Amino acid sequence: MTQSNESKPNTFYIEVTGAGLPEVDGLFVPSTAPATKSESGTVSSLGYWNGKMAWDRADGKSERSPALSYSNTYRSWRLCRLDGHLAYDATCDDEMPPTDTPWHVYKKGVAPAPKVVVHHYDPRQPCPPPNVVFVLGGPGAGKGTMCELAESQLGWTHFSTGELLRAERQLAGPAAATIEEIIAAGKLVPSDIVVKLLRDAMENATRTTGKKNFLLDGFPRSISNMESWIDVFGQDAELPKMLFFECPFDVLEERVLARAKYTGRVDDNIESLKLRFDTFRAETLPTVEFFKSKNKCVEVDTGLDRQAVYSLVCQHLDEYTDDTLASRPLTERAEMLLGIRPFPK
Repeated sequence: MTQSNESKPNTFYIEVTGAGLPEVDGLFVPSTAPATKSESGTVSSLGYWNGKMAWDRADGKSERSPALSYSNTYRSWRLCRLDGHLAYDATCDDEMPPTDTPWHVYKKGVAPAPKVVVHHYDPRQPCPPPNVVFVLGGPGAGKGTMCELAESQLGWTHFSTGELLRAERQLAGPAAATIEEIIAAGKLVPSDIVVKLLRDAMENATRTTGKKNFLLDGFPRSISNMESWIDVFGQDAELPKMLFFECPFDVLEERVLARAKYTGRVDDNIESLKLRFDTFRAETLPTVEFFKSKNKCVEVDTGLDRQAVYSLVCQHLDEYTDDTLASRPLTERAEMLLGIRPFPK
């Protein structure tokens, strides 16, 4: 008789949508089925079945408990109807119900098969607050490089406002039409739209990945951005820390013109750079000064070599960084970004 592994409590929630059998759709919570011996001889425990995590319907309507579980006999994840008959299955050995492979319509199911999403936190409850660090600096200061390193090596999640706006437009999100109209008119997207996109992106990442550490690259670009942040997150929310990548203009100019050979960016030229830097100086530097006045700004001298800059970034993110991630050896990509090894030709 095999004993199930109880070392890791089941704290996940499963959302099922789009099933051809609508009664299958809904929220599934960690199972409270009593310990019993399954068909494979495994003694299951609270939140587990056949040695893997298991879930009940949150509304309690299913006759089968657990209603979503793993079968050792069929080596598949199984979803049942309200009457307890099995409706959908996914043949695999994954530790969790698969979210990126199609489910199969079983004997009592109806096409189409459902979509499954794993939540790290109860979606019926408010999302845990994020740990946010703002990242600002002039064009060419190295924000993108350091954010990529912090994401790949330290487990932080990196969001760029520009990328979020582009994604919203491409996916025809709720604000897509408004964003298109504003950009077509040559205007800046209102701060409240930008902040709400950031909030929604962070909440989605936290719920679906469990990650709560976020680097917001290029935000806040203006005092208006900061005011909208306070409006959305509340006056009582702690002001995030800012990493300000300080770099003289002549160094920025040299870097941007050097990278222009490889990036293909239309704004990586001397005329555009001067305009971008003037805009940065006029709109963004007052925001930096605001953070300095609140003792929330950490200035990082990016005139130093990249390894020294990365070391400083690691120190300032240390409070929330997982120690096991921080101690990992550098990947080949990280070594390339840091100049330790050359990029492939």
